[in-house]
Amino acid sequence: MRGAVIHAPGDVRFEALDDPKILQPTDAIIRTAVTCVCGSDLWPYRGLDATAEAHPMGHEYVGFVEEVGSEVTAVRPGQFVVGSFATSDNTCANCRRGWQSNCLNREFMSTCQAEYVRIPNAQGTLVATDEHPAEEFWPGLLAVSDVMGTGWYAALAAEVKPGSTAVVVGDGAVGLCGVIAAKELGAERIIAMSRHASRQQLAREFGATDIVTERGEEGVARIKDLTDGIGADAVLECVGTAQSMRQALHSARPGGNVGFVGVPHEVAIDGQELFFSHVGLRGGPAPVRRYLPELIDHVLTGRIDPGRVFDLTLPLAQVAEGYRAMDERRAIKTLLKP
Repeated sequence: MRGAVIHAPGDVRFEALDDPKILQPTDAIIRTAVTCVCGSDLWPYRGLDATAEAHPMGHEYVGFVEEVGSEVTAVRPGQFVVGSFATSDNTCANCRRGWQSNCLNREFMSTCQAEYVRIPNAQGTLVATDEHPAEEFWPGLLAVSDVMGTGWYAALAAEVKPGSTAVVVGDGAVGLCGVIAAKELGAERIIAMSRHASRQQLAREFGATDIVTERGEEGVARIKDLTDGIGADAVLECVGTAQSMRQALHSARPGGNVGFVGVPHEVAIDGQELFFSHVGLRGGPAPVRRYLPELIDHVLTGRIDPGRVFDLTLPLAQVAEGYRAMDERRAIKTLLKP
């Protein structure tokens, strides 16, 4: 088969790879329907995460089951399945409490920008649709495997409630999906922080009521202006930089909450400041598996359409261009078709 391999910062190639095989009785092999480039893939692409040696890329996927291990009974060959970037057995103590992304047997997916993928812990990770969905639903279901599930978790972690005011820090795919989630959870006011016209427009179409273009302390001041000087009830931090985290924490009101899902890079939190702010903080890798049945249903019934975050579609063979377009902010998120 062929798939994406990163060799060094800025150097992603489409290469021949070994076909995946069943290695454990809990594995499955899927034929990829569509995959994509994630904003977090840009950290190694930009050299902010080290690439010690060439390795495959990608952690978002939907596809058709080709083969299953002897212990996999939840899905069968021929079914269309959606999974998560973090695999889970869905039976351990952490999974039973709804924290499948911290499964005791967790593995993070990292080979999904390819024609075929081995899925560890397939029994607990994969969810099959009742029928093969029409191709028009594939982008939305792909979004559910990471960015929509992550945006959903950000809103839940920030404790978005009916009638609340929510701020979304970050206008990438996760932030835009966070807008969808905040609206679904009943936020009355949703303030999206964005400097890009096309992303602002999509945020508004997803449910944002206000746009703030300022960043840093100027952005915080603008949030305070919009909230009678108090701050927001819920803040979704969807970037992962030191500036975005400070902006999120300072935008929340006393007693408010921040849900942070951007993978942190050089983020340090002042304990004294957090202590006296009365702001709650929860985050981490989203337990996407917990939300899959609900979000799959929302997509297939047309209740939400997170697939709209894909504004560039390319053949998988052009994966390098997909990275370049996102790195240069010519695209929000690149959909790849094998």
